[in-house]
Amino acid sequence: MKDRYTDRRIYFEELAQTSREYILKYISTYITTEPDYRIMEIGCGEGGNLVPFAEIGCKVCGIDLSIGKIANARKYFDENGLEGEFVCSDFVRCEIEPHIGMYDVIIMHDVIEHIEPEDKMEFMSRAKVLLKPSGVIMSAFPAWKMPFGGHQQICSKTLCRLPFIHLLPERWYKGYLNICKEKDDKVEELMSIRRARMSIEGFELLCCRAGLKIEDRTLWLINPHYKAKFGLRPVKLHKLLSCSRWVRNHMSTSCFYLLAAM
Repeated sequence: MKDRYTDRRIYFEELAQTSREYILKYISTYITTEPDYRIMEIGCGEGGNLVPFAEIGCKVCGIDLSIGKIANARKYFDENGLEGEFVCSDFVRCEIEPHIGMYDVIIMHDVIEHIEPEDKMEFMSRAKVLLKPSGVIMSAFPAWKMPFGGHQQICSKTLCRLPFIHLLPERWYKGYLNICKEKDDKVEELMSIRRARMSIEGFELLCCRAGLKIEDRTLWLINPHYKAKFGLRPVKLHKLLSCSRWVRNHMSTSCFYLLAAM
């Protein structure tokens, strides 16, 4: 597991595989993705999710806070012979007026759970205004209460990667991480994720307040990305199980949404 977090090329290729097999196909259930479409990913990391869109000729743009990840995205796209624009900036605070109404598809994959609570509404509202009238937002995130909803898999210490450990009271969780000698920057990252945690109901309420309607919701018991990471077959959460608030929040390893402007 550790290699993909230290060798970002591995992570790039895994994301490209998942996006090719699942994200592109999921978006295509709502709109037919054409070669001249404009695609933006917010929180793009190294840009792996954008690869299949670039491969079919879409104009892709990624934005991320990390200078290093943006540099990697440019490098990997160049090495793969792909074209893409990558910008290092804070989406919540950057200038967006020139880009209003420009994008057919906006992707937010595993990003909303990293946005601080006070910035979430601005984040979603900004994404909405960048869409063309017929555009769609594809959002995916892990339900906070699922076994690894705290992203503790990024920890260096095995004892810190236990399932559900992120649900401990904040003081206990932080103390445990410190006792296990996790690095200070890693502890702060995990505490930030805890502050920004996202439940399914919280996300749907956020969408409603931002003027976004839910065109589709697909909850996954086994995350599609686990196929590339672990060789596991993706499995959707059964609709009967998804009716239970407790079950869907504790068992949805990834929540896929298609959103459109109201």
